[in-house]
Amino acid sequence: MNTYVIGITGASGAPYARRVLQGLLAAGHHVKLVVSPAGEQVVRIELGLRLSGALRARESQWLAYLLEGTDDGARAGGTLELLAHRDFAASISSGSYPFAGMAVVPCSMGTLARIATGASTNLIERAADVALKEKRRLVIVPRETPLSVIHLRNMTTLAEGGAEILPAMPGFYNQPRSLDDLVDGIAGRVLERLGVANDLYKRWQGDPLTRMARVIEE
Repeated sequence: MNTYVIGITGASGAPYARRVLQGLLAAGHHVKLVVSPAGEQVVRIELGLRLSGALRARESQWLAYLLEGTDDGARAGGTLELLAHRDFAASISSGSYPFAGMAVVPCSMGTLARIATGASTNLIERAADVALKEKRRLVIVPRETPLSVIHLRNMTTLAEGGAEILPAMPGFYNQPRSLDDLVDGIAGRVLERLGVANDLYKRWQGDPLTRMARVIEE
């Protein structure tokens, strides 16, 4: 079991975060989840998950939501820990605490800018700063359109600093049949960049028409 950090901020794209979290739990990992206040608003709007109560109550709500409808195999091993957005004394705020990787999914342009400048105004940004300085995997999933020059420069700064920029840009080459397929394509790529094997999406095997023609010829 490895430990991964997931940050959810106030950009559209909560379904991506949900599938990444489900993938990490299904793979048996421990997840430290940090959700910004704006992120909680987006989760309510896009997922219909209304978080309430103290930190542990919201943690239970998250876990119940993520495991709803999954089989026993998907539940086995994985654990979830919700950390307060402003808890600078949390374990992940120190480079001495080991975690295998972190993803900010979705990542707002404000969060992206503050990580790029090392501002660390909350636990998500501080944990990302730790990931960069400790040379750990950091995957940033920006969700904005169109992108300004400022946004692009901030992404370049982060890429130069060691982060991986994985925009929420679904592909259509595998002929997705539903919104879930599109979400899974991005979530699967995020998990891969974190070093977590998954089968959320179909890998490209070459042009199906070309392969079919070869079979006919043979």
